Amino acid sequence: MCYSSQIQAEFRRFEREYGASISIERFVELFWHQRRTGGWQRIPRALRKAFAESAESNAAIVSDGDKEQANRFEAEIFQQRGRLAEAERTLATRSTKKAEADRRIATDKIARAQQNLADLQHSGLGDQDRRVFPGYYAPVIISQGGRRVVVPMRYQCRLPGWTEVDERKRPGTYNARRDNLERAWRALFGHRHGVMVITAFYEHVPRHKAERRALLPGEAEESVILAFQPRPPQDMLVACLWSVSPGGEGEQDLYSFAAITDEPPPEVAAAGHDRCIIPLRPEHVDAWLNPEAADLAAMQAILDDREPLYFDCKLAA
Repeated sequence: MCYSSQIQAEFRRFEREYGASISIERFVELFWHQRRTGGWQRIPRALRKAFAESAESNAAIVSDGDKEQANRFEAEIFQQRGRLAEAERTLATRSTKKAEADRRIATDKIARAQQNLADLQHSGLGDQDRRVFPGYYAPVIISQGGRRVVVPMRYQCRLPGWTEVDERKRPGTYNARRDNLERAWRALFGHRHGVMVITAFYEHVPRHKAERRALLPGEAEESVILAFQPRPPQDMLVACLWSVSPGGEGEQDLYSFAAITDEPPPEVAAAGHDRCIIPLRPEHVDAWLNPEAADLAAMQAILDDREPLYFDCKLAA
C-alpha cells in the first residue's frame, strides 16, 4: 500500500507544466469546511501555502486558520501542564498507577503539541510539509468538460453509495489494487480517473527485509518507514480513481480518491514491499483522464505502459 506520499502542491506549476486550471471554488469550500470542523491539520502545509499565495483573500483564510490551530495547540499544552503538575504533586507523597499514567500521558501530549506548534509556525517548507497521509487532502488533476482541472480531494476514497459507516468498516480505500479494479472498483474504473503529482512515496516494511537479511534467532519483527524516490528526482504522475459523495444539508460534497497500486518493480520488492504506485507516461494523461467505460482494455494498456522509473529507497526522516 502507499502509506503516504510527498505531493507537488504549487498552483503555478500545475498551470504551467501540466496545463491544469485550479478549482479555486473547491479549495475555498475545503478550507472553510476544515476550519469549521477542526480538520485544519489534514491540509498539508505546502497546500495551505499554495492556496494563500493564490489571492489576498485566500491568504487571510489561511492566516486565520493557522492562528486558530495555534490556539488549539496552546490550549492543549496549558491543559496538559495542569494535568502533569497534579500528577507530580500526587507522586511526591505516594505512588499511584493513575498519577504515573497521567504524568506519562501529559508529558507525551505536551511534547506532541509543542512539536505541532513549532511545525505550524516555522518558516520555509520541508519534506514533512508536503506529506499526505490517509484522511489528508491533496490536489488531484481530473478532466471537466475536456479541460484539466485541479480539485482538492481526500486521500481515502468513499465509493459511490457508501456512507461514513461503510467507509469506517473498510479503512484501506486510499489504495486501489490493480487486480481488483474491474470488481471492487468497477463503479469508478473507466468512469472517474485522476492524477496525483508526487515526488516520493512512503511505505511500512519489516526492518529485516529493508536490510535484506533474515530474522535473527529470537528477533521480533519490527516495522520501519522507507521513502522511495525516483532516480533522478522528478515528478510522478500517479494513476488514481476518484469519487464525489453528496453532502448533507448545509454540508459540502466530499471529493475523495485512491491511488492505484500494482506489483512492485524489483528494487521496491527487494526493499521489502509488495506494492507500488503506477506512474503514468505524460503522453497518456489525457486518455487516462477521459476514459471509455466500454474499452477498459485501453485503460489497462495505459497502466501497463507506465513511466520506466528506478526507485532509490532510504529510511524516512
